[in-house]
Amino acid sequence: MSLLAAAIVIAALGFAAYRSAGTTVIMLMRSAEKDPGTIADPPLSSEGEERAQRLAHVFGDGGAGAGLDAIYVSEDRRAQQTAAPLAQRLHRVPVIFGAAAVRATAARLLHDHTGEAVLVIAGGGSFAQMLRALGGEELPAVQDDPDVVYVVSLPRFGRARLVRLRL
Repeated sequence: MSLLAAAIVIAALGFAAYRSAGTTVIMLMRSAEKDPGTIADPPLSSEGEERAQRLAHVFGDGGAGAGLDAIYVSEDRRAQQTAAPLAQRLHRVPVIFGAAAVRATAARLLHDHTGEAVLVIAGGGSFAQMLRALGGEELPAVQDDPDVVYVVSLPRFGRARLVRLRL
């Protein structure tokens, strides 16, 4: 009987180690282009709407969620409009975070989505703050380009890796 109990404990510890050893992949991108104007939170421009549709095709054509486990967006209108076609295509509701909660959101991403793939769309200062919170201060300067997706690979053990991809 004690041999069976020991085997169960060892199996449980092995499963816990396997579960915690996953790599979390976070794809971070800026919200698409804004409509020129003087309002504080402008909507997407027609170019931005096209970019949002292209994003939906890139991440939404793989079926079964295209490998994305969650979508997070900052509270600005453009970020939400950029994510809307993809969220609709994948039947997912994006998690909205505020500028004051970027660090807490980064911690939530790492805690709640261990070993998963998450897309984060952020605008304004939230973008740079999120990238620093996820990858540390040693990350290179980021480009102000909505066509660039920053892929942050966060292994459970080791250091973060950053890859830039152009859509």
